[in-house]
Amino acid sequence: MTYEESVRYLLTLGRELASPSQPSATKFDLANITVLCERLGHPELAFESVHIAGTNGKGSTAAMLESILRAAGLRTGLYTSPHLERINERIRLDGKEISDADFAATFTRLHEVIEELLAAGRLAAHPTFFECVTALAFDFLASAGAQFAVCEVGMGGRLDATNILLPEVAVITQIDFDHENYLGHSIEEIAGEKAGIIKPGSRVVSAAEHLLARVVIRQRVARQSAFLVEIENAFRIEDVSSHRGCFSFTAISTDSEARIPVALQLPGRFQIRNALTAIAAARMLAERGAPIDDDAIARGIASTAWPGRLERIGERPEIYVDGAHNPAGARELAVFWDAFLPGRNIFLIYGALRDKAVDEVAGLLFPRASTVILTSPAQPRAISAPVLAEMTAHHANRVEIITDPEKAFERALELASPEDVIFVTGSLYLVGDLRRYWFSRAKV
Repeated sequence: MTYEESVRYLLTLGRELASPSQPSATKFDLANITVLCERLGHPELAFESVHIAGTNGKGSTAAMLESILRAAGLRTGLYTSPHLERINERIRLDGKEISDADFAATFTRLHEVIEELLAAGRLAAHPTFFECVTALAFDFLASAGAQFAVCEVGMGGRLDATNILLPEVAVITQIDFDHENYLGHSIEEIAGEKAGIIKPGSRVVSAAEHLLARVVIRQRVARQSAFLVEIENAFRIEDVSSHRGCFSFTAISTDSEARIPVALQLPGRFQIRNALTAIAAARMLAERGAPIDDDAIARGIASTAWPGRLERIGERPEIYVDGAHNPAGARELAVFWDAFLPGRNIFLIYGALRDKAVDEVAGLLFPRASTVILTSPAQPRAISAPVLAEMTAHHANRVEIITDPEKAFERALELASPEDVIFVTGSLYLVGDLRRYWFSRAKV
């Protein structure tokens, strides 16, 4: 298959997470991915891995940890989801996206294996989009000789396709409400699904703050005879400062008093916690023999970029894009606005998918914005802008409804003065589309 044919085929399987909502999936378990990887020769075992689950922060943490491993001179893989603009972003080798040629070649091989397994009756149904991309990522990283791969869970953990990994370290970031229809309607249930990545005898780093989540994780650790580090107990921080929303600080290990200077390039105070999580995982890998020192940790974090998360893409007016799609993300965004944009006129472009807690998100963000422009991401699961207005407009000072995202962006640019701020948020799909539009617009 060509690259274009490969991507087109994958998209017919459903755009996003392997979940019960996928029409091609008969059930939600690890059967398909297990059969696939077995037939491919277990590529998931060809490299050392770190497995990261959580509600928020797992992508940024994964990016920081991969950057640390690369700074230590290791050949690295990074597998994340979703993507902003191109599917290739999900699979990276040594910091670079998989090429179109490698994507097509690897998917062609995978497609042949799937057809063979279906014909033999070894697959109950065609693997989902996420199962296919996960198998593709593992197969590519194995064939490319990755030494370490940092892999982010798509959703949940226990039944996520990535959970066939046997990682050196399992990482759990913040836990909050999201995907409740699949993961449960209580913190305990959600934490239980996330903690499902903890394997017998494994080493675990937890950044969960919610007490109930921490109890669930500790119980899972005990049952699995695993070893747990909670970042509250692993570090203290000193010399905290910020510039344009990006923080610098010194992380001091509580067990060795080692001091690691950290200079974050990712805005938001919440990134401090993500950085400490990545540092804890890196030091745990070092204890298990990985050639990682504190200098590599500092250099890796300082060079980490993670597009689409509180990313400033324009000046005068300042333009930010951020995939705050759930209440936890919205709370962090509100903190950022209050701390670094006080008194500024904020023009908020907002669009969301149907399974999101839009009223709660709107209650956090809309009152802080001068004008909210409601739009609709180009996704089948998107809430239409007029329906979104019915659900959320009562939270806003001023609302405009512009269904087309690019026209909504142009309207914000028309309204905003050079001293104002434009924010795009609510859906990573919307963020990706308008980020691409902004940069293509700038080239004209």
